[in-house]
Amino acid sequence: MDMSQLPHFVIALLEFLSLLFIFVVGIGVLWFVFTYIRDKTQRESTLRRNYPVIARFRYLFEHLGEFFRQYFFALDREEMPFNRAERSWVYRAAKDVDSTVAFGSSRDLRPAGTVYFVNCPFPTLEEDSQEPGEVVIGPYCKHPYATASTFNISGMSYGAISIPAIRALSAGAKKAGVWMNTGEGGLSPYHLEGGADIVFQIGTAKFGVRKPEGGFDEDKLREVAAHDQVKMFELKLSQGAKPGKGGILPGAKVTEEISKIRGIIIGQDAISPNRHPEVDCVDDLIDMLNYIRDVTGKPVGFKAVVGAYGFFESMCKRINERGKESAPDFITIDSADGGTGAAPMSLIDNMGMPLRESLPLVVDILKVHGLRDRVKVCASGKMINPSDVAWAYCAGADFVNSARGFMFALGCIQALQCNKNTCPTGITTHDPKLQYGLDPASKSVRVANYAKNMQKEVGIIAHSCGVPEPRLLKRFHARVVLDNGRSMAMDELYPEPEMQQAAE
Repeated sequence: MDMSQLPHFVIALLEFLSLLFIFVVGIGVLWFVFTYIRDKTQRESTLRRNYPVIARFRYLFEHLGEFFRQYFFALDREEMPFNRAERSWVYRAAKDVDSTVAFGSSRDLRPAGTVYFVNCPFPTLEEDSQEPGEVVIGPYCKHPYATASTFNISGMSYGAISIPAIRALSAGAKKAGVWMNTGEGGLSPYHLEGGADIVFQIGTAKFGVRKPEGGFDEDKLREVAAHDQVKMFELKLSQGAKPGKGGILPGAKVTEEISKIRGIIIGQDAISPNRHPEVDCVDDLIDMLNYIRDVTGKPVGFKAVVGAYGFFESMCKRINERGKESAPDFITIDSADGGTGAAPMSLIDNMGMPLRESLPLVVDILKVHGLRDRVKVCASGKMINPSDVAWAYCAGADFVNSARGFMFALGCIQALQCNKNTCPTGITTHDPKLQYGLDPASKSVRVANYAKNMQKEVGIIAHSCGVPEPRLLKRFHARVVLDNGRSMAMDELYPEPEMQQAAE
């Protein structure tokens, strides 16, 4: 083609593109030369020294692989910590769309530890089903808490998660009639904004109710308790992903507002003690629980990961010696595979008991000592689907709490950026640009949908087992696959214990 026949603006555009191409190639060559020299002369990386430039692509692909696996390579049920099938159910429940599937289950029922439920030959008819009844927590308190909720929002601190996320969770919890735990980061205006029932968590640093030098500030405790929405107080002893380690809030997340609510320094990492310094034994723990209850007039319990379970035996014995009124009003059992925003890998991978073992263990210890009716049990840790929640009720839980399930309801994509300030969905970041996409109004609807659909489908499992509501599920309604490929009823694995008092 004769270039002279082209319009002048086309010729000019082609010349510009040619120059741009030469410029880009030149920049590429300069980058290659500079990178080659830098890699060849540096002494930190053997690969980059031996294979300059090329080795950098290994690191790039290694980093990107973490994010691409869930889309292109991992099968529906093999990804960790939550696989695609588990997340997909939450997404559908939160959007309130059809959650039915076709053809057949993709769940492998053969691995040891797999739980399935035994259907009744005469399942509960829909007209005979019941809504869960109210459970009263804290009968010896000035202000007991009565709630029928079966699936609640577990502790996620303001600071660990963003303002739009807190607002969406608060409003969604109110719509669904479930409670919301503040996490250890203190009570913010955004927790109260939606009108939901609140459980105020007290971590080892006592954020929100502490004196500057440490220890409780009674005036601040009373100030928090004065809010009608604050129904209970939870003393956190340990958390599933990091038992033996206090909370970790990276300095990048410590904004001016968070520093005021928590009483910490802007921009500095907030590292909580690995335990409450005042609690050195069982009696100290009972004393602290009763102190908080006396000051606030509201139910008080504690959250812990089960490890050395002899602690629970000792605690129950002392409670019976001191009187049942001294007992915690509830205990939240967290699982070794619980979640967190940041934790050392040595703890997150290796420490504590999984809930599948610890929940029935604690329930049985309470029964042995005659305290099961006095102390309510909440189950927490990696329960985001109906089967997980139904299992917890079979094991003996009174309530089930979830954090990561509600994060998925907010739109979490498991990007594994929680310990940074770069969460792409705006949930665990304080970057306004990333928070922009998280609309509290629409996400609150998804939070409520998720909670309601969870309670609905757990009810479906209960009805198939022949009981009218989830809290009537028993251990014989579940079976666990053993190493030999056969299954055993859960009540055979964890038989009903004999009360110690009867023997005495």
